[in-house]
Amino acid sequence: MDFVFDDRTRCDELREPGVVSIILSLIILIGLLISYLPQHYRIISRGTSEGISPYFVLLGVTSATSGFANILTLPQSRQDVGCCKELDTFHCMAGLLGIAQLGVQWICFSFILILFLVFFRHDDTAVPEVELQDDQPQWQTALTVGSLCIVHGLVVIIISAIFATIFPQHLSIWANALGLMAAILAAIQYLPQIYTTYHLKHVGSLSIPMMCIQTPGGFLFAFSLWTRLGWSGWSSWGIFLLTALMQGILLSMAIWYELKRRAPEAPVPASPKPDSLPSRRRPIVLPSRLDDNTPSRYSAHPEHYGTTPDEISDIIERQDGDAATETQPLLRPGGIGDPRRNRKQRRG
Repeated sequence: MDFVFDDRTRCDELREPGVVSIILSLIILIGLLISYLPQHYRIISRGTSEGISPYFVLLGVTSATSGFANILTLPQSRQDVGCCKELDTFHCMAGLLGIAQLGVQWICFSFILILFLVFFRHDDTAVPEVELQDDQPQWQTALTVGSLCIVHGLVVIIISAIFATIFPQHLSIWANALGLMAAILAAIQYLPQIYTTYHLKHVGSLSIPMMCIQTPGGFLFAFSLWTRLGWSGWSSWGIFLLTALMQGILLSMAIWYELKRRAPEAPVPASPKPDSLPSRRRPIVLPSRLDDNTPSRYSAHPEHYGTTPDEISDIIERQDGDAATETQPLLRPGGIGDPRRNRKQRRG
């Protein structure tokens, strides 16, 4: 009798839904759908799922599957579905908005899994060379992730069907177990992606607009579920509270790396052009007496060995340099071998 009374009370509540609650639920439902579109588009447009951690996809899909199964098996949700027999279409759909929200989230994340597998290392030419890494995950890892997601979904469906048909009195225990599983998976879901983004130092195919929408939306979504399910539904709204916190950390990292990538590099001081440097002609040092056209030291007629003023000037500079380093007095200008000096000495 108490169960029947609870069902009637729940149906009466659904007949008089709050306008604010319905509007908020619709905004969240549409926002969830829109928020995943940038991620889908980014993977397709880049032609690769590079930058997305396969373990992030694995944990995200299994968490979404557990969360969707959790709300389907909760007593409040089963009452909402049962009340649709007595309610009109509008009130029935309004009462099932909470289930629809988790269903849309599961579908959208499952589509990310499909895109991840389809575009796994499909076209690395679309990825900038500086973003390519040698330690990219192998295709065996991608297939393993896809297989585990499918197996997990089948196991959840089979066990839920067994509890619903054979042990209905224990279905709430299984629902809470699913919620706990979803919460644990959601809590660690973003850890592999945070590590991958930190390791790569760029976002890759991860969509920043998606996280900008989902991070505040996650807190709003958790609050919406809390207003519907109360503290007893902690296993449902707690998932999104944890997810929003972790996603906020990843979003902060992604924005930081993107800003660093787009920031203009510090200008490197340009070396002065050769034309702007003061012209400083280096003397050409020629070996003495290489041939008949090369003047010897202290040649009295350098003009005989140079055809241009520059060549003559080079010869004179070379002779002056040789004279400055001369260690033989007889050959140094003004030395004892200088006729003019000897003449002066005789006169003295």
